[in-house]
Amino acid sequence: MSDFQEHAKGKLTWKLEKFKAKDGKEIKEKDIEPYETVEKESMCLLNEGIGELIDLICGLGTPTKWDEANTRIGVGDDATAPVATQTGLLGTNKLYKGMNTGYPQKSAQNSVFQSDFVDGEAEWAWLEETIVNAADDTGKNLCRQNTNLGTKPTGQTWRLTGTITWS
Repeated sequence: MSDFQEHAKGKLTWKLEKFKAKDGKEIKEKDIEPYETVEKESMCLLNEGIGELIDLICGLGTPTKWDEANTRIGVGDDATAPVATQTGLLGTNKLYKGMNTGYPQKSAQNSVFQSDFVDGEAEWAWLEETIVNAADDTGKNLCRQNTNLGTKPTGQTWRLTGTITWS
């Protein structure tokens, strides 16, 4: 009998691009480059998201896809370390944003999600992030990462891209 050691896993990389622009339209029209880019890695997929993925794969129940219509990236202000049993953002301040046009995307073994948080939105310390298949915590969260990406000031757009590499 052989010992089978392989198992599926997902590595999450967050990329935050900070723009001195009020929104994505201004970024595009003026061809503005980010003044800072921050990348962080995590391995914390959440049990509720893994369960929903299994339901999708097996055709069980009525699971919700992480597609352009349903998916949101959420940011919050809680510094609690992530654990697989959590069910979303824990912060007092939190905001969920829909996908930018053309997202989510798939390339090779990657699922890529991207949202813009524009002027007037989520202007607090960004300490946690998630990808959820609903407009808020009521959906199934794929992941939760605890980071310190900085405090978003007024007058800026922060573009957050979450890439899950499956192996």
